Amino acid sequence: MLKPFLYLLSLGYGLAVYLRNAFYDYNLLKSTEFEIPVISIGNITVGGTGKTPHTEYLVELLKKHVRVATLSRGYKRKTKGFLLVQPESDVASVGDEPLQIKRKFPEVTVAVDEKRVHGIQTLLNDENQTPDVILLDDAFQHRSVTPGINILLIDYNRPIDKDHLLPWGRLRERKYQRRRANVIIYTKCPDEITPITRRIIMKDVNLRPYQSLYFTTMIYGTPQPVFPALARPMPDFHEKRVSTLMLSGIANPDQFRNYLSSKTNLLDELVFEDHHEFTAKDFGLIAQKYDQLKNREAFVLTTEKDAVRLQNENALPDELKASLYFVPVKIKFLDSEGKSFDKKIVGYVKDNRSNRALYHRKDQATT
Repeated sequence: MLKPFLYLLSLGYGLAVYLRNAFYDYNLLKSTEFEIPVISIGNITVGGTGKTPHTEYLVELLKKHVRVATLSRGYKRKTKGFLLVQPESDVASVGDEPLQIKRKFPEVTVAVDEKRVHGIQTLLNDENQTPDVILLDDAFQHRSVTPGINILLIDYNRPIDKDHLLPWGRLRERKYQRRRANVIIYTKCPDEITPITRRIIMKDVNLRPYQSLYFTTMIYGTPQPVFPALARPMPDFHEKRVSTLMLSGIANPDQFRNYLSSKTNLLDELVFEDHHEFTAKDFGLIAQKYDQLKNREAFVLTTEKDAVRLQNENALPDELKASLYFVPVKIKFLDSEGKSFDKKIVGYVKDNRSNRALYHRKDQATT
């Protein structure tokens, strides 16, 4: 009985999304285009495509050339309006992903605002730190802004061709809306993709002349302590000598689980929903699960995003804090495609930054 009900709900949801997109397509709803280069990173499904690691890749790439700002709504934050994120900010005020980016790149401007147009305007009004480029995190559906480059992420392991609209499936909008993307990236790919698999994907995507297709994979780094002052040393991963308890609160923990299973002796796991707000009850459950492990020398391994939500918590016992590590993650383009992607992104930003400067010089000359 549930499936027909969800199907009917998805029909209503689909109609609402269709009308909204049609209003933007026919200019019945206004979409603002800014002089400054704007790059949107988003997806067409609910969570789990790796938006934050890809945003961080762009920050790392562009901050060497220009002044970068990131803007997101700050999902699940308990505040409203425009806020600049500081390294000492808390998750409740700004959200976990913006705080993660700010702590990793303290020299970069990170802001949150549920109204993207207002957020961009506020950033541009700051004469002391006006950015040269703005990265919009999770903004594929936020059509109130017209980005110069629209990047769409699709999870390689969860193809959208046979998926359905919410709440029956995971799609935020129908798959043909990927036509709005300039760049499509299949994320979380295996280290190698056969040529025939590439051809199948390219046929399914049906690339338009203005679109580019790339493939990325996740690269896990050396585990880092969540509480460095209390941490006990962790041995190097080798032949699964390190015993672990997995702790995650992300949209799709499968790849993280597979990685830990391949590198450690994974004894148990605790999985919470995406962006989970940890409570005292949760900390008690974590401590209880840890105490139940046969190997008391085990470590608790969590994700980078979860670590941001755990770092300021005092309810965890010191023994558990000493064993709590997070695994950093980065993305890598397959088959040296990163050079082409980097050139496209940096070229767009530099060209449009120059156009903006030229526009302002002309504007000043006429006043």
